[in-house]
Amino acid sequence: MEYTTLNNGINMPMLGIGTFLLTPDEAERSVRSALETGYRLIDTANAYVNEKAVGRAMKTSGLDREDIFLETKLWPSFYEQADAVEKTLKRLDTDYVDLLLLHQPAGNYIAGYQQMEKAYREGKVRAIGLSNFDETQIQEILDICEVKPTVLQTEVHPYSQEKAMKNFLAGEKIAIQAWYPLGHGDSALVEEPLFAQYAAKYGKSRAQIILRWHIQAGHIVIPGSKNPEHIRDNFAVFDFTLKDDEMAAISAMDKQKRYYTRTPELLEQYATMVPPVDEQK
Repeated sequence: MEYTTLNNGINMPMLGIGTFLLTPDEAERSVRSALETGYRLIDTANAYVNEKAVGRAMKTSGLDREDIFLETKLWPSFYEQADAVEKTLKRLDTDYVDLLLLHQPAGNYIAGYQQMEKAYREGKVRAIGLSNFDETQIQEILDICEVKPTVLQTEVHPYSQEKAMKNFLAGEKIAIQAWYPLGHGDSALVEEPLFAQYAAKYGKSRAQIILRWHIQAGHIVIPGSKNPEHIRDNFAVFDFTLKDDEMAAISAMDKQKRYYTRTPELLEQYATMVPPVDEQK
């Protein structure tokens, strides 16, 4: 495993398991499989409605809590609820989370950020950050915050490399974390001839080449899967290194092509949508 050091001194694994779109049963099995494989970073969210299952998988893994880096996200409709963090901890059955993010720049996200700062000061959260915020919104947080965000989770893959955003974040010492690291299943991306060429050279899969590129580029990655074989394969990326010219060739593939488009209408829906967190198994 490789690690990055966040701007508050906390070490965070560069590769983890994502649980987006997984049912509670799928999430529990996937997290358990990932932890058995050697993963130590788990990503979930209020909105995924599988936090209880993630907590169960952690409890039954046999690992000490401090050996697992747990990341979750507050949903916008909870930003102004004073007990949102406490309820999140209760669902996860843990005393603290290692990284807590605001999931979307919707609703009263200033109040949400201040709530995370309070939880950070109280020791309930080891680091805080943002998800899906643009540069203007990040700057808005930077202008008012007492505790600096450590991570931005956003869409990053070879077709959308967010180079300007990365430069901005580097200046603020904020780490970037990639969701959709493999392009949300876009066969055109994964089947690029360049990845097949490097896969043959290194005896790896095309997905492993892409994940290795991410890690060497400084991206924390959280590929999701409910297939134990894919979970194991996604973890097998620490025994080879891409050369500088190969990294540059992948960097040249950037098309600024995103699969997720955030609109004002969508953000307005997020602000009022209430995930059924109390109904999860």
